Amino acid sequence: MIHSAASFLCCFSLLAGCLFCSALQAADKEPAKADQVTIVTFGDSTTATRGPLVVYSMILAQELPAAGSPVKVVNSGIGGHTTQQAVARFEKDVLQHDPDLVVIQYGINDSAVDVWRDPPATQSRVSVEQYAANLRKMIRQLKEKQLDVILMTPNSLRWIPRMQKLYGKPPYDPEDVQGFNVLLKSYAAAVRKIAKEEHVPLVDVYAAFENYDKQPNQAADNLLLDGMHPNTKGQKLVADLLLPQIKAVLAKQNK
Repeated sequence: MIHSAASFLCCFSLLAGCLFCSALQAADKEPAKADQVTIVTFGDSTTATRGPLVVYSMILAQELPAAGSPVKVVNSGIGGHTTQQAVARFEKDVLQHDPDLVVIQYGINDSAVDVWRDPPATQSRVSVEQYAANLRKMIRQLKEKQLDVILMTPNSLRWIPRMQKLYGKPPYDPEDVQGFNVLLKSYAAAVRKIAKEEHVPLVDVYAAFENYDKQPNQAADNLLLDGMHPNTKGQKLVADLLLPQIKAVLAKQNK
């Protein structure tokens, strides 16, 4: 009986060892990370879901798999937020999702001067210098973790009556078609500079909206819901600009 038990234990140990080896071999054949990549879109209300509106993150989630790139897209946009709030929630709303790629777009709220307040504000919610510093901080956190990032400029704005009533005071110019962009354009310029200096891909949404406006029988107003937030057409334009940049990043990751 003692001999039989010892034989059984020996056979069991050999079997367990073989199973363990097989498991290790299988693990070696599997990638360390699943083929599916995680993309976090991080921004303000131009990124966040908005009622029934199809936002660019939804388009990415549909079109990237159709093009052969399995992805999980996490939309971490929150309306009304600036880069100050973005930095504060970066760990929870971005890094904790274990992303492979992060798309960052802020600027409209940062640049806003709340002239509708009583008394009226005289400065942007976040100075362009602090805005740039906040973007660089987030980019460098991602780089330290060897994670990819794409920067996007904010989209440009257009006046509608409600916005003229709220913001139609200096430094804004309600009589100028570009009067709502007097400060925002410098924030877009800061994003371009940061992308160049930090060597990260750039999607220049601001320039794309302005270029669209310059074409015959087109107007930037047709890309906006309310003078500020991209409508379905505007969101599709943003997605179409992003898709080739994302595919290029994913191709680099797979090398």
